[in-house]
Amino acid sequence: MGENGGYAGAVIAAGGMAQRMQGIDKQGLCIGGIPVLVRSILAMDALEQIREIVVVARPEMFAQIEGWRQQYQLPPFVLTAGGATRQQSVLAGVEKLSDKVEYVAIHDGARPFADKALVERCLQAAIEHGAATAAVRTKDTIKVAAPDGSIAQTPDRSTLYLTQTPQIFSLELYRRAAAQAQQEGLDFTDDCQLVEHIGQKVWLSEGSYQNIKITTPEDVAVARAIAGEKEETKMEIRAGHGYDVHRLTRGRKLILGGVDIPWELGLLGHSDADVLVHAVMDALLGAAAMGDIGKHFPDTDPAYAGADSIALLRHVVALLKKEGYRIVNIDATVIAQRPKLKDYIPQMCANIAAACEITQGQVNVKATTEEKLGFTGSGEGMSAHSVCILQR
Repeated sequence: MGENGGYAGAVIAAGGMAQRMQGIDKQGLCIGGIPVLVRSILAMDALEQIREIVVVARPEMFAQIEGWRQQYQLPPFVLTAGGATRQQSVLAGVEKLSDKVEYVAIHDGARPFADKALVERCLQAAIEHGAATAAVRTKDTIKVAAPDGSIAQTPDRSTLYLTQTPQIFSLELYRRAAAQAQQEGLDFTDDCQLVEHIGQKVWLSEGSYQNIKITTPEDVAVARAIAGEKEETKMEIRAGHGYDVHRLTRGRKLILGGVDIPWELGLLGHSDADVLVHAVMDALLGAAAMGDIGKHFPDTDPAYAGADSIALLRHVVALLKKEGYRIVNIDATVIAQRPKLKDYIPQMCANIAAACEITQGQVNVKATTEEKLGFTGSGEGMSAHSVCILQR
């Protein structure tokens, strides 16, 4: 047992859908070269009294989190699925703690900058009073709004605090409060409120203005600035290359870069056979070490028969955003003897840029022949190369 007493367990809530992050996976977002959730796990492990850690996450995150366990040599922790709400998810984590645990520290997975001293202050307050939360005074004057949008009142700022996590409770107290809420059919979004509901006071412990929760994309810039104050921020740059080839045949449309080009021949393939977009997708997936289009859109799956490749590109971009990647630029070359593609290239660039959610200035498409050499020169088929840069 630690020198200050109290055998504690931590429950890290990381199962939210991140609806305000515009598709960015905030738990996997690298801040200073380290994923947000990894930072939160290490923050809880820093305190001697915290002997057990439970991470509550969505099942689709399990493989990624298990990879971090090895990559960052994380302390032992239990990984479990959450429920439909925060209260249900935290309770699912609490149920994984052993009977040795006296105090439970509930922490947001997206709050990566809780330092050791902050957590220790909060734990000692919980040991003394039974319930405590990290909190900071509000810096701004708060207004209470009337139904018509006017100011109804101005509370005394000296009494107002912004609560943070960890929020720490005696385990017996938390379980009693959770059981009462379940019995009454109540569901609280704040763990302190759950405990307050049964008449238990929760004490305020000094938090930190750097102990931010990453909730919106704007918070990412703040988090990077905080990490930069503590260590050299490592910006990850990834390059990818993609190549694809399709045979030319009669009776098929010729679609390149999402543009339907009138010609007597088209490209043969399971989808719309857009050789240019396929090369772009492979470059993006390759840069992120996420396989290739055959892995994600197999030609044995009837769901992708005749599929619009631009739509598939949008799906690839969503996968990249989930991993925290941003597309810096795309450069691609179509290799074809005929037809002449110059007049269609601006629309190809526009289509690819729109699907990738970047500007047209970040996309370059070129076309060339091989001077009648090889299968493209003989008109048997077309090929395309693409390179890209990703950043996170």
